[in-house]
Amino acid sequence: MKEINFDGIVGPSHNYAGLSLGNLASARNANQTSYPRAAALQGLAKMRHNVRLGLTQGVLLPHPRPDRPWLEALGATMDSPEPMPAWALSASPMWTANAATVSPAPDTRDGKCHLTVANLVTMPHRSHEWPNTLKQLRLAFASPGFIVHGPVPTPFGDEGAANHMRLAPSHETPGVEVFVYGRTGGPFPARQHRTASEAVAAHHGLDPARTLFVEQAEQAIAAGAFHNDVVAVADGLTLFAHERAFADRDRFYADLERLLPDVRIVEVPAARVSLADAIASYLFNAQLVTLPSGEQALILPTEAQAIPAVRDYLEDLVAGNGPIRRTEFVDVRQSMANGGGPACLRLRVVADPAEVDPRFLVDDAKLDRLEAVIAEHWPESIDPTRLSDPALHAAVERARAALLDTLGLAHEDL
Repeated sequence: MKEINFDGIVGPSHNYAGLSLGNLASARNANQTSYPRAAALQGLAKMRHNVRLGLTQGVLLPHPRPDRPWLEALGATMDSPEPMPAWALSASPMWTANAATVSPAPDTRDGKCHLTVANLVTMPHRSHEWPNTLKQLRLAFASPGFIVHGPVPTPFGDEGAANHMRLAPSHETPGVEVFVYGRTGGPFPARQHRTASEAVAAHHGLDPARTLFVEQAEQAIAAGAFHNDVVAVADGLTLFAHERAFADRDRFYADLERLLPDVRIVEVPAARVSLADAIASYLFNAQLVTLPSGEQALILPTEAQAIPAVRDYLEDLVAGNGPIRRTEFVDVRQSMANGGGPACLRLRVVADPAEVDPRFLVDDAKLDRLEAVIAEHWPESIDPTRLSDPALHAAVERARAALLDTLGLAHEDL
């Protein structure tokens, strides 16, 4: 088994409408001009970087935009007053960390890999994502070794793998699954409900003795950590987290050490990197990965180099004796400007790649073909005043159709 990183291809409707309450970058850049072509090409460059590091790479697809059936169900059209057009044009499915929660086969009662599509009910522009995401997951993971579940019922908000971590000695051995939920975040909503996390764990058949439910710190949510992956990330036996990520960190760490005596907790002190700097740099929204050499690396946004406290901490981190020995920096500025770093763009699935529909896996040659399609069809820019423009809608629909054709998915119900 291998860890496969499924990145979302940034959709042709990528725009800055500032729809995500609690996401500081999204709010800060609201109503600015976006660059969908550059955004998608940056995402593909990150995937190519991962492939060249020896990682297995997959893709998930942009959703149909505008989402006309959803608007019709609301009795609305793209001519309706704002924010209806923005809600219907959102390219937020690009952040596949919110697509689903994944439990690998070694952790589950039936020995199959389970995926539960996230309902994303907290935000209107994301609440209509799950039906198309579910179609993609059921196509990509149609082999008997997978079970793909529908969403947790409303009103219990579930935002997927962005609030879930797995620690294990290897991909083949049972691990400890950590579900992080929120209760309150001051002026911002807590998006992950404990009830939703418990439902996912039950559907996946996880061992209760090796499943932890951990509360995210209110202070972290209020500071702009709208998902746990903005303040913590895990890989293998390593937890990399901010000192103020969790409401009861001492208990959480003690539970981890009891279940995994060899766990390595790398905690970043608030005295070294403030919550504000961690969130602005997306230090923790990095991909923490194990390379084929066995070395652990952080794949970070270039913004992490621009904040002195973060840059200095990272230099000390890789020079030390801890498990994280390497940093790799990628340019995903268009995604970052809308509030999503490298880890937001990917869903990690531990499985045998031979059991995945190959149309959802990529190599250098397929990335070349995708780059050509995006360069030809993706809009160069989108001004927010154009969100109701029928010509833009038609261009976005043509672009997605060209992408599906390139991937051999044009005749699927996607």
